[in-house]
Amino acid sequence: MTDLTRAEFLRLGMASAAALACGVPARAQTPGDFAMETRPIPKTGEALPAIGCGTWRTFDVDGSDPEIAERAEVLRTLIDAGGKVIDSSPMYGSSETVVGKALGRIGGRTRAFVATKVWTSGRAAGIRQMEESLDKLGADPIDLMQIHNLLDWRTQLATLRDWKAAGRVRYVGVTHYHDGAFDDLAAVLKAEEMDFVQFNYALDDRAAEAMLLPLAADRGVAVLINRPFGGGGLLRRVGSRPLPGWAAEIGAASWAQALLKFILANPAVSCAIPGAGSVRHMADNVRAADGRYPDAALRRRMIAEVLG
Repeated sequence: MTDLTRAEFLRLGMASAAALACGVPARAQTPGDFAMETRPIPKTGEALPAIGCGTWRTFDVDGSDPEIAERAEVLRTLIDAGGKVIDSSPMYGSSETVVGKALGRIGGRTRAFVATKVWTSGRAAGIRQMEESLDKLGADPIDLMQIHNLLDWRTQLATLRDWKAAGRVRYVGVTHYHDGAFDDLAAVLKAEEMDFVQFNYALDDRAAEAMLLPLAADRGVAVLINRPFGGGGLLRRVGSRPLPGWAAEIGAASWAQALLKFILANPAVSCAIPGAGSVRHMADNVRAADGRYPDAALRRRMIAEVLG
């Protein structure tokens, strides 16, 4: 695949924005009455569904058949709804192994966009860890390999460039999970050609709006959003409240959907990856990506009502 020129990417973005304005967002093919919006990966134009699945904690379970079967149904729910991004890491205990077994159980590998991370220091250790990840996930090539929390990022990026050239990874990226690292992430995005960046962003955690989201858009870097519910605290904060009337304006049938729609309203966001360990949570999350999102005025109202 060749990189899109900036002009081509801007045309794609303008076309997507026009479609959203007309109420006809790009859609992934799905059964039933729901079709998930897709957004182009800036460097290639490949369509990426707007909701995926994070696996921190939720997939760090034992390898028993019931546990694997349950996670397989979570992933089936995501894929059947038109989603495909599944994000993991060696840091997440057994999550990579569980994802690999769950995808194998449902025959989902060819329909999934599998992302994981390298999280170690040194070239040899990084290569060894990535080989283990590919084996656990049953993915070679892997769709996206990211440098977790920027650990030894210069060393690992050199290896990832080699692996991408050899066809063992399709995309490369960097990640972090708190805004104290945003200056470091920004410095990497400015200095290096990167396909993806992953960081935290939520209605109650909006530091990314000031610099990282605009920078990623300017640099043509796809954005994965972790901690979209503020690490769970935001959902706990609003969970007992009735859903406000404005939720119907954006097609949100739950607080989770409303909070995800807040994030997806930012056009620099490519995909949000909330963790989901149950079919119920996954089925709820995917419905956030129907293409109806709050405008600037409603976003301000949401912030005031949720946090006020």
